[in-house]
Amino acid sequence: MTTYNLKNTLNALSNADNQQAIKGIMRGIERESLRINHDGSISKQAHPQGVGCALTNGHITTDFSESLLEFITPVSESSTQTLQQLKDLQKFTLEHMGDELLWPISMPCFINHQDDIVLAQFGDSNVGKMKTLYREGLKNRYGSMMQAIAGVHFNISFPQTLWQSLHSLKQSNAKLEDFISDSYLALIRNFKRELWLISYMFGASPALCSSFLQGRKSDLPFKKLGKGTLYLEVGTALRLGNLGYTNSAQSSLRVMYNSLDEYVAGLKKAINTPSDIYGSIDDYTSATPKQLNKNILQIENEFYSPIRPKRNAKNGETPTDALLRAGIEYIEIRALDVNPFSEVGIDLEQIHFLDV
Repeated sequence: MTTYNLKNTLNALSNADNQQAIKGIMRGIERESLRINHDGSISKQAHPQGVGCALTNGHITTDFSESLLEFITPVSESSTQTLQQLKDLQKFTLEHMGDELLWPISMPCFINHQDDIVLAQFGDSNVGKMKTLYREGLKNRYGSMMQAIAGVHFNISFPQTLWQSLHSLKQSNAKLEDFISDSYLALIRNFKRELWLISYMFGASPALCSSFLQGRKSDLPFKKLGKGTLYLEVGTALRLGNLGYTNSAQSSLRVMYNSLDEYVAGLKKAINTPSDIYGSIDDYTSATPKQLNKNILQIENEFYSPIRPKRNAKNGETPTDALLRAGIEYIEIRALDVNPFSEVGIDLEQIHFLDV
């Protein structure tokens, strides 16, 4: 019986019978960007009218705040088509933004005070109120400044023909669904092991506005540029560092990627375990709630990770229940800074690199 390491697997897939198996990779991009005023300050205006409702529009919505737009492309096999769709979404939105602009980098623009960051509003429905309360919880747990950081999420899934070929080549006895999930988890473990390479190749946040620190001191050897820009001479991605989109309170969580059951169990434990840190913040049982609940995680999405296993959930289904129902469908790479040299925050060269 042949042991199929990476070299053997690539050689086997290069055979004529298997060459077509890799065709059909599907991709999608989620790009975040702050709306700003002409003076470079964060916008306090509501979500632009004319682009649809943030709650129900599947392609143009808001993330943490009213000013943090999120553009979500349809799933496509063509990388160039995906980039064009992202460009079209941004162009359409800009036409409804008046004099406002899109901030082109990950670290936020000038923000005088975190109260200038208006929480995203999703209407008066129960779902809409829950979404805003969840963001209120994020504000009270971690502060709004961290939530103003923007990024690019790259979603990718591999065709069923590839999984069927690999399942056969490796002579796996597992069900195909389980084999696919185990393979995606192996990919995630490898990605996390080599995460430094993404930061090295595509890190684009070596500088920040001094207003981001809100008077806090930093041990980093910042140098000053102009009136208020701080930068690191050999910095790459402040967004991925201690000043960026991190959560020290989650460092003790043991969310493992060895199996799907273990991953889901770790998340479910976190969303059902009361927190010693956030227990003093009023939750939904209070007349004036400031968070959804007092658990370590309010919901699964609060778990910060540079890469996630995903499956499209049915109506009323949680992300973890969707994974348990039918396994991993695709992965979401969340470690990308907004590329300031691309009008849409990511370019074709980056996509080709991530494909590999």
